[in-house]
Amino acid sequence: MFYFTYLFRELRRRMRQSVFIALGLAVGVGLVLTVTAASAGVRNAQAGVLKGLYGVGTDITVTGKPPSAQGPTSKGSGGGQRTSIMIGPNGGQICVNGKCHSLKSGYTIDTLIGTNSSPLSESAVAKVRTLHGVSAAAGGLLLTDNQTTVSQTMTQPTSFTVDGTDLAYQKLGPLGDAVLTAGRGFKSADAGADVALVDKNYAISHDLKPGGTMKIGGVTFKIIGIVTQPEASGPPNVYIPLTTAQAVATKGPGGGGSLKNEVNTIYVTAVSGTAIDAVQKEIAKILPSATITTPSSLASEVSGSVTSAARLADDLGKWLSILVLIAAFAVAVLLTMAAVARRVREFGTLKALGWRGRRIIAQVMGESLAVGVLGAALGIGLGFAGAAVINAIAPSLSATLTQATGMRMMTPNGAVDPTSSHTVSVPMIASVGVTAIGFAVALALAGGLLAGAFGSWRIGRLRPADALAKVG
Repeated sequence: MFYFTYLFRELRRRMRQSVFIALGLAVGVGLVLTVTAASAGVRNAQAGVLKGLYGVGTDITVTGKPPSAQGPTSKGSGGGQRTSIMIGPNGGQICVNGKCHSLKSGYTIDTLIGTNSSPLSESAVAKVRTLHGVSAAAGGLLLTDNQTTVSQTMTQPTSFTVDGTDLAYQKLGPLGDAVLTAGRGFKSADAGADVALVDKNYAISHDLKPGGTMKIGGVTFKIIGIVTQPEASGPPNVYIPLTTAQAVATKGPGGGGSLKNEVNTIYVTAVSGTAIDAVQKEIAKILPSATITTPSSLASEVSGSVTSAARLADDLGKWLSILVLIAAFAVAVLLTMAAVARRVREFGTLKALGWRGRRIIAQVMGESLAVGVLGAALGIGLGFAGAAVINAIAPSLSATLTQATGMRMMTPNGAVDPTSSHTVSVPMIASVGVTAIGFAVALALAGGLLAGAFGSWRIGRLRPADALAKVG
């Protein structure tokens, strides 16, 4: 009991010095918490973007290998198909693997084609479902509808994205996180029907409503509902049943074969996060030519301020935190050693009263630990304040994913490969988690103990005779 009474008396007697050391530790800890909160906000924003691009509830996606860029292929393969559109004064023509067909001026070319990956058989989806560690798997078709009107001048084609959804697994893939805002959703009876759900933003910009119609791949579809996705996602513009998509879409802009009984994306959910690597290896064995991706690998394809902010938080923030911590710890150590130097007479008196050296060391360590606790409390407060400031002033982050449309167009200036890109805006919300708080407390206590250790080292070097010589 005497130990604690003496400890708090000494802290009160040296209040200004104790508070100053605690503030030094608090600044370092507070900055670490602020940087950690900002990094968590960026990671959450990036995860939100990937969630929309990657597929809700999905741990792994599997896509076919990219088609060959040159040369025709066997009939129906779709890979390596060469399609070009040439525009002239009297109209134009479309050529597929060297076979050309004339197009009249004013004619609209409407093609629903797969993304730039080769299709996979639906039987592959069934095989993936049977793998050990797989919780669920569903096939889908990620498609692009390109519409080009032939005229005397080259016009940029318009396009929108279409998702062929397996109605038996609507919670896997892009439709998984959608919320119905008008009309109705898909029913099992819609398999094979020409019906569509439209994303709310796309519906507003194109004046589309439930009960209306729209052209997809040259076929008239009835709009049955409007859905909305989380702000951070980059959803497809339109959703149609998978069986319908397989019947309407083709393997290339000029045809190239049907996609019946084929998909170009397989969404896979593992039984646990630790099983993802093993599942990825098993999929590679049965689909050696497929591309297997996880959210972390997809992140490298996303550009925009969200990736720049992530790099800044990881690089600059990390080193800045380390430098400030070093400075805070150095200040705490120097002030503690200076305080010990000024207390030589006190320690000499205590020795004269019979205190052992380790008891005096325990006294200094206890005082330093108490200062560390105070620094931790103040640092946590500064960390929450820093996170609040970031949330108040931080701009929204953006993420952009650019993909090839799969169509090649010939212009007077040469070949053009149109690309489609979508940019999403996502707010960055800095958050201080329990783990970060625990880490901050540990840092503050470590700083206090480090200062106490150096002070104790100074006491250990003090000879009793020198200490007692100061008493008088």
